[in-house]
Amino acid sequence: MTTPGTPAAFAAALRARAQLVGYWSVLDSPVSTERLARLGYDYVALDAQHGLIEYSGLLASLTAIDTKGSSAVGLVRVEANDPSAIGKALDAGAAGVIVPLIDTAQDAADAVSAVRYPPLGVRSYGPMRSGLRIGPNPADAHEQTVVLAMIETADGLADVAEICATPGLDGVYIGPSDLRIAIGGATSTDPSVADEFEAALVTVREAAAAAGIAAGIHTPDGASTAKRLAEGFTFATVACDLVHLEQIAGQHLAAARSAAETR
Repeated sequence: MTTPGTPAAFAAALRARAQLVGYWSVLDSPVSTERLARLGYDYVALDAQHGLIEYSGLLASLTAIDTKGSSAVGLVRVEANDPSAIGKALDAGAAGVIVPLIDTAQDAADAVSAVRYPPLGVRSYGPMRSGLRIGPNPADAHEQTVVLAMIETADGLADVAEICATPGLDGVYIGPSDLRIAIGGATSTDPSVADEFEAALVTVREAAAAAGIAAGIHTPDGASTAKRLAEGFTFATVACDLVHLEQIAGQHLAAARSAAETR
């Protein structure tokens, strides 16, 4: 029997295309990550690709996510589609990996292989920490661990139907900044390609639905997450701790100075 917040329950919900909401972390700050994990999010994703987290920080943050009172599981966006990077994230206790720059179905198959133990894949057995919570028997680890492929390039978008059909892939995850640039945007938020971008989202969403796998997307705030879920995405991530810290601190500073100026 599973309970909310366990890797098994999360994997089952994701594979059932249930709506899930997560939060994105780029800071090597296990104390703040622990507090985020207690807010009610379904997952906290740690960014080992563009974030500021080395392996020791990744391990500490995954441990913090698993503490008493947490409702979340820890996912890791690994730095590359590489068996070593994927294996280390999983051994540290990640309930799943988000694998960047998936351009082809073969790329997706390689990511799945890196997550699964033989004979289903090439993951080396050594769950030094993850075995306390996930598995440790290979069959149990396969059931409790998810693999998500990022769709963020022109090639990935062109091959998305084949990527989604990859055996063992649990879902796809849109990197909106890279995808917008890939389809011709001058910047990661270029409004001139808004129509093309929205069409690309529909393409990915429909390919995932046709394959029966989860479809996720990165968003800047809760309102955007709600919008994307209403459109048909099955999971979405609110991003991120560093940006939100700066935004809130700036808002407080503006309020303080505004009040002082009225005296």
